[in-house]
Amino acid sequence: MIICDEKYPEILDQICQYLTASDVELSFVDSEQMRDINLKQRKINKTTDVLSFPFEFIMHVPLGCIVINLDLAEEKSKEFNHSKDDEIALLFTHGLLHVLGFDHEKDSGEMREKEEEIIDKFNLPKSLIVRTMDQI
Repeated sequence: MIICDEKYPEILDQICQYLTASDVELSFVDSEQMRDINLKQRKINKTTDVLSFPFEFIMHVPLGCIVINLDLAEEKSKEFNHSKDDEIALLFTHGLLHVLGFDHEKDSGEMREKEEEIIDKFNLPKSLIVRTMDQI
């Protein structure tokens, strides 16, 4: 289940249930708020599209928190010609996989494969990892 104080695309519940039976906290912010979080938590003074913060496992506590930048979600949805809800779903999937322990910077493609599985299952556009790889 997703814990969020704001309205979010219904598909996020489906993605969450597909990947885990545990609760996940979700927050939406703007670019300036995301820059502040990124600076405070990672010492990086710039905004980003999604951040995830896994929590230590404790019964009846969410697995972690996913923070999505709605300004960049809107921008990227226009850039890649798909809906803002689809972009939010991609960001949520990426963040949730990190909360679940995947790390595309260290693994041998497992996170990319899992993202592709979710994209195929839920008929989403190209993943963040694939888009990043295309730019290299």
